[in-house]
Amino acid sequence: MTLLEDGSEKGLKGHFKEDFSHRTRIGLAPPAGEIDRHAPYKRIATEEAWTFPALVKAQVEYFESGEAPGDDSLKMAAMFARMPALQEMMQDLGDLRLSHMDEYGIDRQLLLLTAPGVQVVRPSEGTALAREANDIAADACRRHPDRFSACAAFDPRDVKGSVKEIERAMGELKLNGAVLNSHFQGHYIDEREYFPILEALEAMDAALYIHPTAPFNAPHYEARGFFGALGGFPHDVWLHTMGLIFSGAFDRFPKLRLVIGHMGECMPLQLYRFDWMQGNADGRPQLRGGDQVKLQHTVSHYFRNNIWITTSGVAWEPAIKFCMDVLGPERVLYAMDYPYQQSSDEVAAYDRMELSPEHKKMLMEGNARAVFNLPA
Repeated sequence: MTLLEDGSEKGLKGHFKEDFSHRTRIGLAPPAGEIDRHAPYKRIATEEAWTFPALVKAQVEYFESGEAPGDDSLKMAAMFARMPALQEMMQDLGDLRLSHMDEYGIDRQLLLLTAPGVQVVRPSEGTALAREANDIAADACRRHPDRFSACAAFDPRDVKGSVKEIERAMGELKLNGAVLNSHFQGHYIDEREYFPILEALEAMDAALYIHPTAPFNAPHYEARGFFGALGGFPHDVWLHTMGLIFSGAFDRFPKLRLVIGHMGECMPLQLYRFDWMQGNADGRPQLRGGDQVKLQHTVSHYFRNNIWITTSGVAWEPAIKFCMDVLGPERVLYAMDYPYQQSSDEVAAYDRMELSPEHKKMLMEGNARAVFNLPA
């Protein structure tokens, strides 16, 4: 990966504010429009990124040490660290962020510690940084209780520490769920040694948001420029989600709630095929290293009962209507994906979508309140 002096990757712009000249070249992008400032719903954006200096420093130092070869998510962190405009937006939990929310008509953000999170720093530092992150997020929520809610960070490599921190974050800090930036140096939370974390999430009534990160040890993605949203991100969350389903996690923890972004990383489109192929997959030990699992339900059942999706980065009416139809209108939540993707035209596109008033309010506000236990 080539980093330029302005901090950007070769071929990638080093800023993330709106670029209308660029957007007009995207065929499916919504046309220019005015945000409805008197909409009969609140706009709760549910995948909104943030970070803090100590974490950025730890990520960059670990990347530069060469101690974690093959972890493209660390390369991504080092790239983002050299983008000053992006860092300014992500590290601000006050006036700048609030001004952008006001500009876009966003009433509340659900703050997620951005990828790759605390799970890619030195293992000895992860839980302490998660604790610091959660204290910072909780303070922002206390200062702006009508504008911010937050999901708790944790480092799954420290299972006992993760359980303790989830309990503290949901109990003492009153946070609204937990966020995991997908794999942690090639491991996934569907592996049995991490099940105590899932047990704690269920016990604390905390939804788990799995956010994408760059795949582990995947030079074939990087060589093509696809380690991010064009390939690596959705593929990694797809693997993580299907791994959780076929591990039997939702049978063992039936009240566990999972949230995934970007219109479910394309998975809702494949539900028919997933169900059809499931008959060939159940109980085949080679699928899980000799650990046979017979699921109690179809894949589509888990998507309709344990999994919710957000619209982050996909302000596209046909996709949203499709997912609301096949999953249920209560399963789809609005998200912007600030600051990586932000556009007043996209917000206006949601206002124009031809949904019933009831379903529009569920999408923009009600579902988020239900899934993340947000205040009315």
